[in-house]
Formats: sequence, structure tokens, C-alpha cells
Amino acid sequence: MSAPAQTSPASGPAPGRTLAAWWQAAPLTAVFVLFFLIPLALILMVSFWDFNEYQMLPDFTFKNYFAVFEGCLSPGDLCVTLKTYLSTFKFCFLVWLITLVIGFTVAYFVAFHVRTGTMQTLLFVVCTIPFWTSNVIRMIAWVPLLGRNGLVNEGLTTLGLVDKPVEWMLFSDFSVALAFVHLFTTFMIVPIFNSMMRIDRSLLEAAADSGATAWQTLWNVIVPLSRTGIIIGSIFVITIVMGDFVTIGVMGGQQIASVGKIIQVQSSYLQFPLAAANAMILLALVLMIIWALTRMVDIRKEL
Repeated sequence: MSAPAQTSPASGPAPGRTLAAWWQAAPLTAVFVLFFLIPLALILMVSFWDFNEYQMLPDFTFKNYFAVFEGCLSPGDLCVTLKTYLSTFKFCFLVWLITLVIGFTVAYFVAFHVRTGTMQTLLFVVCTIPFWTSNVIRMIAWVPLLGRNGLVNEGLTTLGLVDKPVEWMLFSDFSVALAFVHLFTTFMIVPIFNSMMRIDRSLLEAAADSGATAWQTLWNVIVPLSRTGIIIGSIFVITIVMGDFVTIGVMGGQQIASVGKIIQVQSSYLQFPLAAANAMILLALVLMIIWALTRMVDIRKEL
């Protein structure tokens, strides 16, 4: 007697479940399209328009992109655009490196040397306290400290370490980098700490049982397992610094150039097509940096 035939389960999801999934994704998709894709498309469109002193002229021209790189192909000194991008990349690299060292150190201490969850939460609250005030106020707070007649110069003069006030601490590359580190280190601490808290502590015990030193355990176990947090924190810091113009304007005394500052100045002079072209070039570079970082680790798989 033959066995009764068994019906195989449906190979695909039920139509009702598929429709429900689309409805669940619809609000987020609408927000993404409305507040990201449409404005980005408008900026791209305006970047090909023409303009004069009074108005934008709908057109399709590459004049704005040629104007951005004007003089860059001629031999000799670097053009203004390349100098500006080099200055921006310089700040980006310095701030990324300093925030990475500070963020990794703080996250390591909180994750592996603070034993109680209450104390970890308290330390995290301390790290977020600067976010309770405006970024501009936090930047301006450095002026009475670093200025020519500020507290730091008065202290150095009183101690006899310098004969006259130090000029380079304010409205300089140093003050800009310091403000960036002050503002954005938390963006590096949080993702690295999150990755460290997911590390299986038995791996550290196994490394210790195998005779590994603390530095060997740190370099061969903790750092590789924390790379997802390092990449995410790096993306946060790099993307913010690349487009920032307020910090460079305030702490640089309007004397230091950056790509974001150029875009802001061009917008203030109503040169919107030229500013849009600069914005699209900056966006392309930032996306390439993010793409290179995400090649190092599959963030979607690791999270």
C-alpha cells in the first residue's frame, strides 16, 4: 500500500505578509525619499544651472564644475580647490586619529575595567554632558581659555614658562583641531564601546591561558573584534568634519579654508549653482571614503 502524498509547504511568503511588510516599510521610505532623495536630486539639478549676480538661470551646463577646478590643470602651484581639499583632509585625518585614540582608550576602560553596569551608565552620562549645550557655545567657551589674555596664557606667563602670550593657541589650526576633538570624540566612543561589550570574555581568558600578554590580547583579540565600532565611529567623525564650516569659521577666525566654508560663502553670495556643484563633488568624495571603510567590514552582518 503506497504512502499518501504529502503536500509541500509554500515556497514563498504569503501575499498578506508581503503586503504587510511593504506597508511597514512605507513610512520610512517616504521620509527617506522626501527628506533625502528629493533634496539631493534638487541640488544635483541646480548644480547644472547657470547664474548671474541676481538670479539662477535654468540650464544644463558644466560651467560650475569647470569653475570649481579652474586653474588646477596648469603647472605650478596648486589651485585653490586642491589647497582647500588638502586643508580639509588634513583636519579630517588629524581629528580622526586623535578621536580614535581617545575614543578607543575611554571605551576600553569603561568596557573592561569598570565592573558595574551602574558605573558604566554614569560614565556614559558624563560623556554625553557636552551635548546638553549648543556646539557654538561649547566652541566659544574655548576663547577665554586660549586667547591672548586667556587663562592658559596667564597661567603660562605667571609660571614663567613663556615671556609673552602664545599666539598660536587661538584662531589657528590647533584651535580648530581641538574644537573638533572636543565636539566629536563621543561619536567615536559610543560605537567602539558597543562593539567591545559584545566581545565574549572567554576569548580574553583563553588568550591569557595561552600566555598572551595584555598588549598581545589587546592587539590580536580586542582590536579585531572592535573594528565594526571603529569603522562606524570613523564614518561619523569623517563625514561630519568634511562638511563642517561653523567650527572652522569660529575657531579659525574666518582665516582657514575648508570645503564646507567655501560652500557656505558661495551660498551667502547667492551663487547657489556653484555651491551645489561643490556640494556634489564633496558628497562624491565622502561616499568614496565611506565605501572604502565599509569594504573593511560588513557592517550589516556585524551589527
